[in-house]
Amino acid sequence: MLYFLSLCAFMAYSVVNAEVYFEEKFLDDSWENNWVYSEHPGKEFGKFVRSNGKFFNDAENDKGIQTSQDARFYALSTKFKPFSNKDKPLVIQFSVKHEQNIDCGGGYAKIFDCKLDPKDMHGETPYEIMFGPDICGPGTKKVHVIFSYKGKNLLINKDIRCKDDVYTHLYTLIVKPDNTYEVLIDNEKVESGDLEADWNFLPSKKIKDPEAKKPSDWDDKATIDDPDDKKPEDWDKPEHIPDPDASKPEDWDDEMDGEWEPPMIDNPEYKGEWKPKQIDNPNYKGPWIHPEIDNPEYSPDPQLYKRDEICGIGFDLWQVKSGTIFDNVLITDDPEYAKKVGEDVWKPTFEGEKKVKEAQDEEERKKREEEAKSIKENEEEDDEDDDDDDDDDSTDAGDVEPGEEHDDHDEL
Repeated sequence: MLYFLSLCAFMAYSVVNAEVYFEEKFLDDSWENNWVYSEHPGKEFGKFVRSNGKFFNDAENDKGIQTSQDARFYALSTKFKPFSNKDKPLVIQFSVKHEQNIDCGGGYAKIFDCKLDPKDMHGETPYEIMFGPDICGPGTKKVHVIFSYKGKNLLINKDIRCKDDVYTHLYTLIVKPDNTYEVLIDNEKVESGDLEADWNFLPSKKIKDPEAKKPSDWDDKATIDDPDDKKPEDWDKPEHIPDPDASKPEDWDDEMDGEWEPPMIDNPEYKGEWKPKQIDNPNYKGPWIHPEIDNPEYSPDPQLYKRDEICGIGFDLWQVKSGTIFDNVLITDDPEYAKKVGEDVWKPTFEGEKKVKEAQDEEERKKREEEAKSIKENEEEDDEDDDDDDDDDSTDAGDVEPGEEHDDHDEL
């Protein structure tokens, strides 16, 4: 009991002290006043609709914004009070539901600084962070984690696989002030590490010494030919020989067909190219390793994690088949608060919609079975009717046709 009370007190303290920079659950239609569609020329952007999809746990709480048109670019964003994550964690979290069995399309979000113009947002608009799932065919099912750094967009050097089923999944990125990060899916850590190690923010600390050269007498061959090994005198045999069992056909005409030659077959005595056996090289020094020196162009950056200004988030993506639902958008400085939101909001949605979907699938299965059974019964009835028609058309041997009489044979 004491443990439970302590845990509740800790969670309450965490929630109270969490800095929530932005949160959107799309609980009503007010999102249309806060989010702005791009009007960037040259593209036909698709529209989002507020929806809970074809299967859900709670009719209202599970509503998010859903892509509604196939083969469209989508560009929707909103701005909020600017902040910097200096000396604090940065947590970006949202849920994605690909209920349409997505074949090719993005499910990621972009984080912007205050230079964002929502009405002109497009694929080339500079962003601070891009995070979330991306699927296109069987070869691309990944979670993007991209940071902008000194004018370049840097992709993570690791492959993080995203979820590709039809249920709602929670994606969380945590960037810490010690220059480490974590990626969570459904509140479970799927990747983590060091920013400098997993992105090409900085040049390598070490480079190969340009002045160093492999010595001309360096022998890096582990084995050499045995100088005492000699090829046997009877080694050389032809690879192919005339077939000794072949004979010239009786109808072969040398004048017409040319001189007959037996077909060639593999020589069973052929041993291949002779090579001397190998022995250890007495002069072997091992592989030569190029010496490294400190890279003069390398300069450490203890603030790789830091974003000087964040004040916008948007969905800038392409979808071949629409139907993706985005929800539970959160930007905060507290990983524990984000985790609690996941437990309280995402988890009931996931568990509930899974039960509903499984029930729907079972109902569909039974319906298909009933339809198949009905079709089979109708086919069997049709076959029986056909058989009856055939019987009616035939005449029994004992039947008398109209006008026909039986001849009586009186043996007396």
